[in-house]
Amino acid sequence: METPDNATPAGGTDTDDTPTGIAAEDWATASAEPQYRAAVIDLLGALAYGELAAFERLAEDAKLAPSLEDKAELAKMASAEFHHFERLRDRLAAVDAEPTAAMQPFAKALDDFHRQTAPSDWLEGLVKAYVGDSIASDFYREVAARLDSDTRALVLAVLDDTGHGNFAVEKVRAAIDADPRVGGRLALWARRLMGEALSQAQRVVAERDALSTMLVGGVADGFDLAEVGRMFSRITEAHTKRMAALGLAA
Repeated sequence: METPDNATPAGGTDTDDTPTGIAAEDWATASAEPQYRAAVIDLLGALAYGELAAFERLAEDAKLAPSLEDKAELAKMASAEFHHFERLRDRLAAVDAEPTAAMQPFAKALDDFHRQTAPSDWLEGLVKAYVGDSIASDFYREVAARLDSDTRALVLAVLDDTGHGNFAVEKVRAAIDADPRVGGRLALWARRLMGEALSQAQRVVAERDALSTMLVGGVADGFDLAEVGRMFSRITEAHTKRMAALGLAA
């Protein structure tokens, strides 16, 4: 996963970012709170399955590549996603959580999302890699600001750019320059991705008590309801900027 435009993370502000509460603690201290520990296991499980699904999707989308060079580029991205998955899997095991059990609750929602947004061609696959993954990345970055220092460092590390951004922008903009009619179709596709991604994210959070409690308040420095609204506004704003980078209307 990534934030490919290298902009300030969706949760970034100009205020004092000095960590407080759980965000200033390490895992050993923070995990003494059972509900917080359960929320983090959920978060890492969701992120781990997301990385595994991204690996599978990129490997599959590579079949749509118009050239060997493009196929190799997507294969490299898929490999990076798998390495991210391995880091998350190993971290789950290290904190005495069974990785498969931690990922299982999120498998259906993520599989449904990928099934409902299967690209029909190479360009749709690139837009999905750029836009879809970035929406998820923005969400996890928002949550990471409230995590203990050890978990936060891991989450931010696995959200590092795997190369989707510049590659996708270059290819999509070139395609639109060659045939402007492509832009309208891809803009509709990106709007669909945005709607499906937010819908699935809300569904997952609603079904996991510890995770939803952390987001809306109740576990240390969790979000309150008003902050959740602002969070999704920032994610939407970041999406609009990415659409512009692609040369598409939001």
